Amino acid sequence: MDFPLITTIIPVYNRPFLLPEAVESVLAQTYRPIEIIIVDDGSTDSTPDVINQLCAAHPDCIRVIHQANGGPGLARQAGLDAAAGEFIQFLDSDDLLLPEKFALQLSAFLSFPEAEIAYGASYEEKHLDGAPRCEGPIRGTGHAYTSLFPRLLNERWWSTSTPLYRRRLLLRIGPIQPWINEEDWEYDARCAAEGVSLAYTNAVVSLRRLFSDGDHLSSQGSSNPRKLAHRALAQQSIFRCARRAGVALHAPEMKRFARSAFLLSRQCAEAGLECEADRLHHLAGTASIPGRHLFDLRLYGWLAKLLGWRRATRLSQSLRRLSPRGPRNQVSNVS
Repeated sequence: MDFPLITTIIPVYNRPFLLPEAVESVLAQTYRPIEIIIVDDGSTDSTPDVINQLCAAHPDCIRVIHQANGGPGLARQAGLDAAAGEFIQFLDSDDLLLPEKFALQLSAFLSFPEAEIAYGASYEEKHLDGAPRCEGPIRGTGHAYTSLFPRLLNERWWSTSTPLYRRRLLLRIGPIQPWINEEDWEYDARCAAEGVSLAYTNAVVSLRRLFSDGDHLSSQGSSNPRKLAHRALAQQSIFRCARRAGVALHAPEMKRFARSAFLLSRQCAEAGLECEADRLHHLAGTASIPGRHLFDLRLYGWLAKLLGWRRATRLSQSLRRLSPRGPRNQVSNVS
């Protein structure tokens, strides 16, 4: 690896004040050569003007793509299609990279040439009430894992800014899904299904920032019908990827996944998404081994076929509230 180009892709929608800080964190990298592709996802405020100023100030390494608003998945893919780098960094427009990130992760790739993703620790900076608070490492980023599964079955255990990918891997797995929820989780699951090795850097490499006025796409993920439908598609794909990667049905992570899939099934039913509720109920049963949980799933499925998914969900919730034995003994609480 003779100083390969690293491309950073930054999708942005209406963040004129935070975007320059994200871009500056890339420009501050001690490693060169780099390129930055900003994808303006149909911004309606002064963000396009800010982007033009950034491009004018750094014409040698910043490019912009303007497109109609379609969500982060389509924006990241547009940037990836235009990327020239051998390595790819995705960065949300409100997050930051630490200056040594690229140098440290390229060094990790040199030490583990079979690896196709390098990562390190990420911290979270909360700008919610009072002075900012920094916590971490977040999720699983403080641990050295050799593979994404089985933990990935239960959560996307790093933030968008944490990993650095070999571009050849991303070309192999296909495009990012145009969903507005859990498309990034599903994307990493497809990487994991390839059996990729990970290279770990024992250092803090990025900062995820949370703001009280932020409009995060993950909000309303348990009630918004469109987001629920996309989550249903993502969970089905994540399960297939986990099985392809060899995660066994008796693994503890698979048990938690089955319960989570059933909870999502109930949320879809409550939102009137009957087909999604049915598919997720079937998925939860497929991911379960014989036992009380599987019995409860079958009982609930029989009730849904009799009454319909929404009415079955509401009935089970009513029974749960009325039961003197508490929710743990109710069919409705197998999630």
